[in-house]
Amino acid sequence: MIVIKGATRLVFCAAMVLAAVPASARTDADARFEALSAREWAWRVEQHVADIDPRIIDPVLPDVSAPAQAARLAYWQGVRRELDTVDPARLSPATLVDYQVYRAQLDVLIAQQRFRDYEKPLTADESFWGGLAETARQSLTSEADYRNYIAQLQVFPRYFRDNIANMRAGAVRGFTPPRVTLTGREETIVSVATAAPEATVYYAPFKAMPAAFPPALQADLRAQGLAAIRDAVIPAHQQLLAFFRDDYVPHARTALAAEALPDGKAYYQSTIREFTTTDLTPAQIHAIGLREVARIQREMQAVMTEVGFTGDRAAFLAQLRTDPRFYAKTPEELLKDAAFIAKKVDGKIGDFVGHLPRQRFAIVPVPADIAPFYTSGRGGFGKYLVNTYDLPSRALYSLPALTLHESAPGHVFQGPLAMENKALPAYRRNYYISAYGEGWALYCETLGLEMGIYETPYERFGMLSYQNWRAARLVVDTGIHSQGWTRVQAQQYLAANTALSTHEIENEVDRYIAWPGQALSYYLGELAILDARHKAEAALGPRFNIRAFHDAVLELGSVPLPVLSARIDRFIAEGGKGPYPDEE
Repeated sequence: MIVIKGATRLVFCAAMVLAAVPASARTDADARFEALSAREWAWRVEQHVADIDPRIIDPVLPDVSAPAQAARLAYWQGVRRELDTVDPARLSPATLVDYQVYRAQLDVLIAQQRFRDYEKPLTADESFWGGLAETARQSLTSEADYRNYIAQLQVFPRYFRDNIANMRAGAVRGFTPPRVTLTGREETIVSVATAAPEATVYYAPFKAMPAAFPPALQADLRAQGLAAIRDAVIPAHQQLLAFFRDDYVPHARTALAAEALPDGKAYYQSTIREFTTTDLTPAQIHAIGLREVARIQREMQAVMTEVGFTGDRAAFLAQLRTDPRFYAKTPEELLKDAAFIAKKVDGKIGDFVGHLPRQRFAIVPVPADIAPFYTSGRGGFGKYLVNTYDLPSRALYSLPALTLHESAPGHVFQGPLAMENKALPAYRRNYYISAYGEGWALYCETLGLEMGIYETPYERFGMLSYQNWRAARLVVDTGIHSQGWTRVQAQQYLAANTALSTHEIENEVDRYIAWPGQALSYYLGELAILDARHKAEAALGPRFNIRAFHDAVLELGSVPLPVLSARIDRFIAEGGKGPYPDEE
């Protein structure tokens, strides 16, 4: 039997939220909006539940064919027209916030379909096939999980064929990642296409199965899984490998700029709107980046003076990149240091956040097949990934900032808090807006100063380097995609202004080239949170409570930056009262 675990739960939770609103507080406009958004959300979940909650093992991979994509665009455009008939002035205050978040989501979904983003289902470090491999790394705990997983493996050939057709259509119109960012990326395909079924990542769930499963059931599931990998998964990867090597990469575009893509200026502006939730222009963002890089450089200089370094910044950065005391000797040492920092945060976090998530997280190495092109770390639901590949590129002085960002109180903290907040409709609990999520995680790096996480001047310099890295992204991303910057020029700018290793800089620049606009979300999001905090501190004076402020930010879920700003205005108007009863 195939069970779609989670789809019903998500829609049911949305209905529960609607039922919880007192009838007397709701308007007719509220009812119309809530019915519309609940209907569309149920349809969105039906399209592919794992896109909503990646922890769900979905037996059905979505239909990504061109006709299905056109149908999605038409559907969302119809919903948008219906949404335009709802007068926001007639919504109750709470529903107005839902409306603002939902409208922003819908606009992003429509823009992605209109520009046919599905024809470019990969970046420099992510891909449609790599996303499928993440399912294999999850913990399967029930027979239904395994049967759903096997069913998913069996439909790989259709899913890969449709994605290849989309990529081919994108290549015809010049809508591909730049060729330089695709070099070596076929290794994640090779690792499956040329392996025995038992040696692929997809066989991992069958190696250690729940002890409660009877031996006969384990044998049956293993046999079915092995057959699905042999007959569906490996052939699909073999077809993709031939296409990728012989057709896609040779015909990928050589220009770097997003503005060089079809309808490029409009496309780049749409990615800015998606990832920053603002209408800032590339030129405005570039100027903000230059200003902030100069400001942070002055703080970095102060730390250099503190440690008694008399040379220039370039010499100091060269020392940091080469001094062996700043680098782990083994992967285990790096992982243990990350775990120690995370436990230090555990001991401090209660003084800074009142309402904590129930979900815990593990610290694990980035899988070997993706590590060479992966970031230094990445956080998600229940997992903080630490890249142990090329240890001379993984500076220990940057590890505290990385850990605060990717684990608690950053990504593995904020996401679960949103999902656990039953007061939010499902389309807010299960949706990620980069400006908010990355802005919060970057803000957490600076929060580490107040928390006492940085123990040495070098660790504070590492934090400042990370701040300058994100500020420099504003310069580099807009430079590449709207001002004609070269790859080398972008690499040199990061090398001059951050303590990142050469390996990290090369990977990061390729990421920005292949994923226009995403890098802008971090620093602009952090600035919005810092501005809101400074405003609240100035207005409330001694009544300002840091725990209540952070709870007010986190209880929103993931929202556009203007919604965050409005929430803090209300926080101030209410005298700094937090969203939870025990906060004073």
